[in-house]
Amino acid sequence: MTVAEKLRGRFVVFDGPDGCGKGTQLVRLRKHLEAAGLDVVGAIDPGGTTIGDRIRAILLNYDLSTMDVRCETLLFMASRAQLVGEVVEPALRAGQTVLCDRFVSATCAYQGAAGADPKRIIEIAHHAVGWTWPDLTVVIDVPAEEGLERAGQRAKASGGPDAMETRPLTFHRAVRENFLALPGLYPKPVLIVDGRGTIDAVHQRITEAISGADF
Repeated sequence: MTVAEKLRGRFVVFDGPDGCGKGTQLVRLRKHLEAAGLDVVGAIDPGGTTIGDRIRAILLNYDLSTMDVRCETLLFMASRAQLVGEVVEPALRAGQTVLCDRFVSATCAYQGAAGADPKRIIEIAHHAVGWTWPDLTVVIDVPAEEGLERAGQRAKASGGPDAMETRPLTFHRAVRENFLALPGLYPKPVLIVDGRGTIDAVHQRITEAISGADF
């Protein structure tokens, strides 16, 4: 079965540490699927809706040092609930494939690194998204140092880092470890793919991993 055949009508998330290249790889996969005739809907978390974009601005454009991690977690979940209800579920009902940039997996990693219990995060997420969990989550893995270097280069071109990228290296190392632990914790399949090397090499690894995955 081809990658396009496996992903038809599915909900797929790309996630990973800052600078892992997930945005670039999402674009590559979307072009691949559309060339194969799939109707693809893109989504971003947090954000992706009018309400979600307002929440995204609070979470990523301001200093979060005084925000309690429980508040932070619930804000992400609120944006996510709106995204699922407004974008993801209608697309899946229409038989479209949804490719999403981050989801609950990111909250497990980032807010988990800030002190929240990833198991509790998943419990809260069940209330936020109901049964609409990704059929597959692809985590693109890079060492924290390499990811932050990439993210720093991107930030120079885009006006500066966001609130997550400004946190210390120890935080980002914990984020990476949380992502690597997801396959044993998450309620749906998670693939870990090496994000080092060229864009083409990483894309090839992703398509091969999806082809061989059982979901």
